[in-house]
Amino acid sequence: MNDVHKTDRRCFLARGLAGAAGFGLAYTSIEEEILRAAVAEGRAQPAPETETVPPPRRPAEPLPSPLPTGKIGNVTISRLIIGGNLIGGWAHSRDLIYVSRLFREYNTESKVFETLDLAMACGINTIQLDPACWDVVAKYNRHRNPPIQTIVCVPVIQDRAEMKRVIEQQVERGASCIYSHGGSTDSHFMNGGGLEALAQMLDLIHETGRPAGIGCHSLEVVKACEQAKLPVDFYMKTFHSDRYWSATPKDRRQEFDWMRGNSSDHDANNDNMWCNNPEETAAFMKTVEKPWLAFKVLAAGAIHPQQGFAYAFRNGADFIVVGMFDFQVEMDVRLAIEALNKVGRRERPWYA
Repeated sequence: MNDVHKTDRRCFLARGLAGAAGFGLAYTSIEEEILRAAVAEGRAQPAPETETVPPPRRPAEPLPSPLPTGKIGNVTISRLIIGGNLIGGWAHSRDLIYVSRLFREYNTESKVFETLDLAMACGINTIQLDPACWDVVAKYNRHRNPPIQTIVCVPVIQDRAEMKRVIEQQVERGASCIYSHGGSTDSHFMNGGGLEALAQMLDLIHETGRPAGIGCHSLEVVKACEQAKLPVDFYMKTFHSDRYWSATPKDRRQEFDWMRGNSSDHDANNDNMWCNNPEETAAFMKTVEKPWLAFKVLAAGAIHPQQGFAYAFRNGADFIVVGMFDFQVEMDVRLAIEALNKVGRRERPWYA
């Protein structure tokens, strides 16, 4: 294995489909199963890597004002963080079977450089990153100054030596902050795992001097960590409205259903919803006095950014993590600035 445990889902772009290193999760979507089969049969190939580096790309028009920032520990982070999903090449595309291939074909290494250039030029200074996608980001940072900061996810590993090894690998590659991957954390809880492994992970991250976070989709994870008073520096927790067409009906939502998937039941979760209880989440997060990085705020593309950004910031998120293609970056930054300017006084104080 390479950086961390083997994955079938991560970073088809920079490392290549067959050689990507990451960690296995409990659930893959229909389109990813089909793509995996295509790779095995040799019908799908990753975009080739090149040694050429494109010139920096700049926004077409000046922004109305700078993108605000906050701090986690000693790391200053833009309120809008670019997510790694679209760059990594996996899609949460419900039952569409072509999307991962489309992402991979579009997001060549040069296109990733363009996307990150635009993000940095627009004030986004941080990317949320899976370890399997380090190569393209590390190459970008070798050729750009200043480099883009990284909030890197790691799996929850009970073996202390292995957990320490994985964390130290991320530090060596330049991680600014480190947190437990949401799917890995949820899987750990779903399978009866306790808080000991999370506490151990947090301690090992703190030994490196990096801010340490917990990622999850389940609100129960946050509740358990808060009740146990774990030394969490930030939470990476999903948050989005349920007012979109493909949202799972309320009476069919079940804890951890986003991890299982159920393509045989049209009304069950099948890669279409990641925050089953947004009102309860917003209410509980008011009691959490730590930075909250909200992700999946657009329900993987089902909610317009103008609504999704305002909803997240208004209801307490300190930062939002959003996957963006290059052609979305400028608009998303403008909408984030607009949402932050309009949020006014909110019930949950800013914790970063």
